[in-house]
Amino acid sequence: MANKRETHRCDNQVDTFSEALATARQMQQSWLTYGVDFVNFYVENVDGDWLETWGNDEILDNSRLDAIKEFLVSNDSVAVKVREDLGERSLFDFAVNLEESWRISEINDRLSAVRNLLDSEENSVDTDDVKLLDLANILLVKLAEIL
Repeated sequence: MANKRETHRCDNQVDTFSEALATARQMQQSWLTYGVDFVNFYVENVDGDWLETWGNDEILDNSRLDAIKEFLVSNDSVAVKVREDLGERSLFDFAVNLEESWRISEINDRLSAVRNLLDSEENSVDTDDVKLLDLANILLVKLAEIL
């Protein structure tokens, strides 16, 4: 039974890869045929400000990021400890990076990413790895409750 599931999953991955490869080949053929103008087929409003505004939608319309920011400025004891640990570093940048690390599916990798976010050369508090790991773990538990 397990082999059938793995085969089915592998078939889906092969199909997805085949579609991506076909798209890439079509894009390459367009490039060879039309030169730099091929971008007109793949990008709407090429002459607009899309490059300057790239990613704004993801940051501004992100309810998970909003919840993280609200938590980080709250009076919750974990939020206060995180702000103390961050010192002069940007709380907004930390929230954006924290939201990105929340997308990591593997729990241990997510914990390591959050621990690395808390640790920095400019860290105002001289903390050891165990304290940072504990804080990262508690922060992830709190985030799991609010997200």
